[in-house]
Amino acid sequence: MSDDMARKRIVYDSPGMREVTLQRDLVYGNSADGNPLLMDLYHPAAVKGRAALPVVVFVAGYPDPGFSKVFGCRFKEMGAYVSWSELIAASGMVAISYTNEQPVEDLSTLLRHLAEDAESLGIDAGRIGLWACSGNVPTALAELIDDPSAGAIACAALCYGYMLDLDADTAVKDAAKTFGFATAISDMTAADLNLSTPLLVVQAGKDQMPGINRTIDRFCVALLATDNAKLTRLNLPDAVHAFDLEQDSQASREAISEIVEFLKARLCG
Repeated sequence: MSDDMARKRIVYDSPGMREVTLQRDLVYGNSADGNPLLMDLYHPAAVKGRAALPVVVFVAGYPDPGFSKVFGCRFKEMGAYVSWSELIAASGMVAISYTNEQPVEDLSTLLRHLAEDAESLGIDAGRIGLWACSGNVPTALAELIDDPSAGAIACAALCYGYMLDLDADTAVKDAAKTFGFATAISDMTAADLNLSTPLLVVQAGKDQMPGINRTIDRFCVALLATDNAKLTRLNLPDAVHAFDLEQDSQASREAISEIVEFLKARLCG
């Protein structure tokens, strides 16, 4: 079962996905234990001129040591993230997936590295988007909420994800204990939620994960009650969890395309 999941690719394909170029295992920092942290960069096959390109970072909310024991590979080697990265690169952006040991801290390390080494990497540090799904979403939100006014993150796509435990709810905390993903924010109330980063929140109407849609509904209601919300919500009533891998349908492909177009509109415009 885990081997099958590790190999699964998204149910979307285009010739351009097979033409992207890959820089593998570039060091972006060191873990708290002193181990090198590595990233893979997927580039469009053909780039006109030397203009710096926007970036989409695929957020890892599961520590790789535990993740590898379950799936037999690191997060960045999953077929899902390889194929999503290829699609993003084929769409004219740089895609980045990476290793981690402490999800929240290592994502911050990665983003600092991208800002400091943007020129040598050929990227635009002012046009960085985050993509996160499922149990990876709390790590992405921790980065956004930690400093929501910082200019580094231009947008984020949050897909069928556990969001935040607001007003003493425990659905995210309970799921984290069961599935092993990181949660860095606790004891928040709806009034604490104040995000100005443009967000796309994708909800699968038939999601099987316990409590997940409740966390999405509560998050969106709380965010829309603030003055700074820039929220786009995509509801897919017939979609299941991980529909981009599990449901080979036109509806899934259209949703994948909408996610890519959201990122392109905010990063490439």
